[in-house]
Amino acid sequence: MNSKSAFLLIVVAVSTTAMVHGHPAASTPAARFWEQALSGTPMPEVLADFVQKGMDLSPLVEHYSAQPSIGMCTLFNTICDARTVAETGIFFHEAELHPGSTMTLYFPAEAETAILPHDIAGKVPFENLSDVLSTFHISPGSAEAAQVEDTLRKCQQPPIAGEIKACTMSLESTVKAAMEMLGTTIQQGGGGGDVWAATSTLPRGGLLPHREYIVQEVTKLEGTGYVACHKVPFPYAVFHCHIAHTGYIGYKVTLHGRGDNEGPVVSLLAFCHFDTSHWNPAHPAFQILKTHPGASTSVCHFMSYGNLAFIKKARTA
Repeated sequence: MNSKSAFLLIVVAVSTTAMVHGHPAASTPAARFWEQALSGTPMPEVLADFVQKGMDLSPLVEHYSAQPSIGMCTLFNTICDARTVAETGIFFHEAELHPGSTMTLYFPAEAETAILPHDIAGKVPFENLSDVLSTFHISPGSAEAAQVEDTLRKCQQPPIAGEIKACTMSLESTVKAAMEMLGTTIQQGGGGGDVWAATSTLPRGGLLPHREYIVQEVTKLEGTGYVACHKVPFPYAVFHCHIAHTGYIGYKVTLHGRGDNEGPVVSLLAFCHFDTSHWNPAHPAFQILKTHPGASTSVCHFMSYGNLAFIKKARTA
């Protein structure tokens, strides 16, 4: 039996189980693992949605369509169209992070991608482009095939100097990879001990309408290390997780639409990088912010829909 046939059998089994028992996300193995590993961090709603979506795998083999992914453009060794990225406002200067600052933002809607159950993730085609295209009925030469190929290429590229990276295909493997990068493990009896997790809070689908937003509050993410996990374009949820051991800081930024008394209010994670000396010289952030690799000017970016950050707590005396 080939990998595609095996996967189709798995799809039927899992989909039937989901329909018969109607499992809510809270009762899934992924959710139970999250609670055990990160007992101090409730699972973000966006992840619960992705996990629940993963309980019905049949749509995965029916249709995959190319969708925007601005989060992909924040990876260190990436090339994106600078004009398109500039319209989103995802890159900015650290000096803009203060209450009262005005920022023009537009995040396009992104795919609500299914997070596969951990026991299935290891059986689904990933590394071989032809197998992925065949399994998910993606036509070679299509926009979808180009996105899949780009994701595989970025996952297989070696890390830049000072970076540790991994691509993960389940929630469990994502949490474990992040903890390993932060030098910790799940403690016996549960709990990651000194690690917590966060996401940007955006409307379902991640659409942030094009308009001016006013910064209400800026809070530093207190910690001694950060792992960023970016959801990258693929037929199922794949996270590109990485850490740079020096030269960056994280924030939680609350904004509201200009002219609105009560909203829309969004809470976005942001990272500012002070050491860009090993980044791709063609990175869109350099053109947008008028800087260059290794410059004294920091490069800051927001975390878009469905992306994760894991933070190692600062030890108290």
